[in-house]
Amino acid sequence: MREITYAQASTEALQEEFRRNAKAVHMSTDIPIELQEEFGEERVRRTPISESAFVGASIGLAGSGFTAVADIRMATFGFVAMDQMVNQMAKITYMFGGQAKFPILLRMAIGAGISMAAQHSISPYSMYMNVPGLKIILPSTAYDVKGLLKTAVRDPNPVISFEHSALAPVKGKVPEEEYTIPFGKADIKRGGEDVTVVALSKMVYEALAVADEMERQGISCEVIDPRTLVPLDRDTIKNSVSRTGRLVVVDEACQTCGAAAEILSMVVEDDGLFSKLKASPKRVCGLDVPIPYSPPMERYVIPDQKKIRAAISKVMQKE
Repeated sequence: MREITYAQASTEALQEEFRRNAKAVHMSTDIPIELQEEFGEERVRRTPISESAFVGASIGLAGSGFTAVADIRMATFGFVAMDQMVNQMAKITYMFGGQAKFPILLRMAIGAGISMAAQHSISPYSMYMNVPGLKIILPSTAYDVKGLLKTAVRDPNPVISFEHSALAPVKGKVPEEEYTIPFGKADIKRGGEDVTVVALSKMVYEALAVADEMERQGISCEVIDPRTLVPLDRDTIKNSVSRTGRLVVVDEACQTCGAAAEILSMVVEDDGLFSKLKASPKRVCGLDVPIPYSPPMERYVIPDQKKIRAAISKVMQKE
């Protein structure tokens, strides 16, 4: 099977869906050249630097029978369009009593590790998890980003895709034939028996590296990538924890009120599952601070293999 980068896979997904859907329209301040060359300026539009305006235009387009794709680029740029996203887009189908569909895909780049400082390095998906009406995807591989983006473009509801900036050049196997990935279906990236490690976005790679190391020490880690946060595949995670009796959740985002907390809570609130736990579940998350520009300080505040290894070792010590 061929190998292409995460960035190439995401562009390929849009190309295929735009060929399939003649009413798909793309808007962003920075547009993929391949898209505009193939589909023209009418369907692939470069916008002014006004996220509120083109996210609002996406809502209007979607309500008028089009499929809207808006690339906000850095996730922090989306904050100036929060009213459009949270107060309008997320609620409009409900407020119309389901009489109108609003197929909208918003893409945002997230993540630290490339010294882009506090305003360009956050991972704010948990904020949007708190808003009913938004579907949220978090692809970690080239295969996943293509399949999930294709599903997102076809979905009649608003979808936000959070894509880690550092993953853009990472290569992975992607088939040339048509495929999509359903929302709410986690992927077990590595099977294991002793501890369940749920890792989000770029942290999947860190967790897999630690799992390889722990295997040599006789500890078998099952690494699960949820791939979508809304809907969240609770069954796959619960079934794994039911077998292993141990849980570590790894998320680059801040710990307080994060996605990791939601995953832990669904395990400990399940009476049948709680009784099977052999140790208290652990979170390995970013510190609750703005991301520093300094590379050493940046590395200090986000999860790394050492921190993941320590968490796994801690849950393995308690029986």
